[in-house]
Amino acid sequence: MNERKGRPVTMTRPRPRLLLVDGTPADAERLRARLGDGYRIELAPEPGSPDSLDLADSNHARTLLRCLSEGICLGSPEGKILWSNEYFRSLSPTCRARVEGLCREAADHLRASLAQGLETAGLLSCKFAVTCDETKRDFDVYVTPVAKPDEKVASRRTLESVAVIVRDVSDVRRSQRKMDAIDRAGYELVRLDTDQLRKLNAYERLQLLEEKIVTSTREILHYDHFAVFLIDERRRKLELIVASGLPEEIQDLDLYLESEGSGISGYVAKTGASYICHDATSDERFLPGLSGARSSLTVPLRLQDKIIGVMDIESSKPHAFTDEDRQFVEIFARHIALALHMLDLLVAERSTTNLDVSGRFEGELSDPLDDIASEVGWLKSIAHDPEASEHIAQIMSDVESIRSRMRDVASGPQTLLGVDRAMLQREKDPALVGKRVLIADDAAKVRKVIGEILAHRGATVEVVERGSDAITALERVANGDEPPFDLIVSDIQMPDRNGYEVFSAARKLTPSSRVILMTGFGYDPHHSIVRASQEGLQSVLFKPFEIEALITQVRKALTAPPDADA
Repeated sequence: MNERKGRPVTMTRPRPRLLLVDGTPADAERLRARLGDGYRIELAPEPGSPDSLDLADSNHARTLLRCLSEGICLGSPEGKILWSNEYFRSLSPTCRARVEGLCREAADHLRASLAQGLETAGLLSCKFAVTCDETKRDFDVYVTPVAKPDEKVASRRTLESVAVIVRDVSDVRRSQRKMDAIDRAGYELVRLDTDQLRKLNAYERLQLLEEKIVTSTREILHYDHFAVFLIDERRRKLELIVASGLPEEIQDLDLYLESEGSGISGYVAKTGASYICHDATSDERFLPGLSGARSSLTVPLRLQDKIIGVMDIESSKPHAFTDEDRQFVEIFARHIALALHMLDLLVAERSTTNLDVSGRFEGELSDPLDDIASEVGWLKSIAHDPEASEHIAQIMSDVESIRSRMRDVASGPQTLLGVDRAMLQREKDPALVGKRVLIADDAAKVRKVIGEILAHRGATVEVVERGSDAITALERVANGDEPPFDLIVSDIQMPDRNGYEVFSAARKLTPSSRVILMTGFGYDPHHSIVRASQEGLQSVLFKPFEIEALITQVRKALTAPPDADA
């Protein structure tokens, strides 16, 4: 048994009650004078009364002591156990020996305190926190003095023996250790190392966070089968962002913020109330998740007063979750919600900053470009040499090109750079000739530009503006109505279906098709990039990007070996 290091502490605690059997009030006063204020002395009911108990009967006394849920003993200052109840005797030999040692250890402190007259100030007690290694049980041990009048100095009292209470606090300590571990794990979730984050793009930041969520849930909460959903406010739908130990079919469940019809997760997202399903076979709200699941625990991801998602945990055993489990998971879920919110704020801040910087950059260059244009106009008016006129015209063209590119950058993420040069390229690319490409983007300019450029280089292109239209096109291929697509280029954030849903449909309906996802400034509210990357996505483009970067990724995807996404 190991003791938590530290000096004994003098403290005041609620006084134990002593029942005086077959005694008078005068007897109670004498006992109180003998024991001091350390105990609350009560007289037993009169014999024959309804509440009376003949504790003088040894059978009654043994029964009462046996029912106590704490170890109680009387020890000498030298550590010898003079008397103990059955609970104390049931403890391991190592544990009992440690208590004997604590009696000796506390005796010196208590003896000195009694000599100073501290007993009259209240209950004088030494508390020890100990752990029994062989049984992994934690105990609080209280050692209290039993004093007698000093034979030499009437005003003093000396230590005669010690009364010991041994209380099992294993559950409390285990809960506290788990709470501390959850607190540390939560701190790790929201700890944002500036140097580390600077090296990571939005996708890598999300991936790092979700790896931490999976690791902490397994190692701290000891759950292997769980999922985290976020709420898509536009569609009032739950989007899966993290899954561990659950079958792929969970991705096909359409869960909405509804009290009925969308399972327990939909109910929790709608009401904000945690839900323990003790037996899945008899709970109508339970929807299939883990194969053979018999119970589940679902809690909301709460950010202040707003519900942003849910965390669902499942077990193959019935009645696997307690109210204490619910409390632990609710605390951890708050950390998850805060960490996700902080990452979204970082991405939004990046988008706003980029737009602001681009706008200021355009404003700062506007005047110099106007001056250049004015000077070019003056040169043009005096230039009579044809060759000089050509150079002047080229300078003017470059000035307008600079203005155009600044407007493109400042217009935000729905912009493609280097489009003019790419549009002039009409030579067929062997990697694209004869390839079928599906493009999905709700920004008309983006999908039109990408479609035209890929068509100019030899691809057969189909362009759609919604994710649902892209999935419909893939279904036509799966049904044999159309030839397969070699490549799908899809935006992530679309009004009806997000990029992950398009990617997931392509994997199931046309497994041979390659997929490239695009997003503005790395913004990915549904965490499509992380989810798709876990399942084999190889290419992501962050708008605004150079159109040649897209051509490079398209060429790479179309020429990769068949098993490159495996």
